[in-house]
Amino acid sequence: MSEVTFNKGKIPETRLPGEDPLFEQEIKKIRDNESADRRSNLLVLASKNPESIGIWCVLGISSSEMMESYSYFRLAYHRGLDSLRKNGWRGSGFVRWEHPGNRYFLFALNRLAEISKEIGDYEEAERCGLFLRQLEPGWEQLQINSL
Repeated sequence: MSEVTFNKGKIPETRLPGEDPLFEQEIKKIRDNESADRRSNLLVLASKNPESIGIWCVLGISSSEMMESYSYFRLAYHRGLDSLRKNGWRGSGFVRWEHPGNRYFLFALNRLAEISKEIGDYEEAERCGLFLRQLEPGWEQLQINSL
């Protein structure tokens, strides 16, 4: 169930629902499998669950090509924005890492910022980084490297 709450400072905080546990298990099973058809299996899973933020993040993590990875994280980011809006977010407020349902979205936004910087799109990198810090002001202290 989605939830928008207000903290003591009256700033809204949105909590995205988590991925379906069975779907999450399928993602993990495929991700942990080093077989040659792992990417194909992830894409099949994505075709059955295109609204998932998690599947696009896992595809981004699994890709060895930077621009392909960038594309998957951009998809995850946009699916996350769709989910935020669907769950009551109105363009401002916190989306905290401490809530498991928010993690894929925040991770995707961070990777989008990092890859944008790597490819020389500094304006996009700065925009994504600023947005990330507005959503999760404690991001710098979290030191998240992977999911």
